[in-house]
Amino acid sequence: MKRVLSVVTQFLCVAMVAAGGSLCAQTSVVEFDDGQLGAGAPASSPSTTPNPLKVALLKWYEANTTTSFPATGGPYGVAFDGANVWTANFNDGNVTKLQANDGTVLGTFTIGDGVEPYGVTFDGANIWVSSVAAGTVTRLQASTGKILGTFNVSAPAGWMTFDGTNIWVPNGSNTLTKLQASTGKSLGNFTVSFSPISTAFDGTYVWVVCGGTSGGVVSKVNPSNGKVVGTYNVGTAPTGIAFDGANMWIANRGDGTVTKMQASNGTVLGTFSVPLLPYGVAFDGTNIWVSSAKGTTELRVSDGATLGTFPGQNGTGIAFDGANMWVALTRTVQKY
Repeated sequence: MKRVLSVVTQFLCVAMVAAGGSLCAQTSVVEFDDGQLGAGAPASSPSTTPNPLKVALLKWYEANTTTSFPATGGPYGVAFDGANVWTANFNDGNVTKLQANDGTVLGTFTIGDGVEPYGVTFDGANIWVSSVAAGTVTRLQASTGKILGTFNVSAPAGWMTFDGTNIWVPNGSNTLTKLQASTGKSLGNFTVSFSPISTAFDGTYVWVVCGGTSGGVVSKVNPSNGKVVGTYNVGTAPTGIAFDGANMWIANRGDGTVTKMQASNGTVLGTFSVPLLPYGVAFDGTNIWVSSAKGTTELRVSDGATLGTFPGQNGTGIAFDGANMWVALTRTVQKY
């Protein structure tokens, strides 16, 4: 049975009193029927509820468009700098800068041989890249890719976060390192739970995901002094984490779930199944997206309902550029 599309066209007119006329903008909302998908269609469709906040981005409806760009170096971390997307290429010891609007490669910058770039974070001016094998963090000028400094932490160094002033790096067996973003100076090493891998900032606290291959936890850290103010259980082998404005979302790679946790007190609000081996998490302003070994899944923030699952094998890092979602795969970066 064919997939049927009905396009509802609306016209938004703004009276131009001074000109004695009107200015109209045409928008389209795509609606789907409830029939089966035709041959070659994705396993499930995206949400049909338009996000009005995306009108200014000329993204009035969720068109299922996917574009892939080659990335042979085994990309892991992905970050958006306001204009471009950066990938940390684990196998090639470098990072790549792609133009967000069309995927044009603007530069590939060497971090070092055998350092295994993993996490990538933007601080408003510079790009920070963590290196697993080297146990270092490298700061690059976002405009040019020039290396501004390399700073020692402990191996393995994981996915970092920026709190508006400092960079937080999960590293070693149980350490969270605070680096001054302006200089790279170490402002302290703080003990967290075993095997920290990723971090996120909720506007007040830094959250760090820990757990290795066993049952996992997330710790809530006061950025002023590095003190752990709460530690909460999540699923098995957690990896990625994201903040939706009120809650933390954690991908539990070991048991194929995502945990939704209230940021204010650590209460678990739900645990939701996603495809095999979830890895990265990102928030698009409306919904949560999760990369995994079997595709990228869009979840509704309110109740964790699956709104769509899109093709793309072995997804790891994921980032939103204000209009599209970018996901690192084994040999490509996909733009949804």
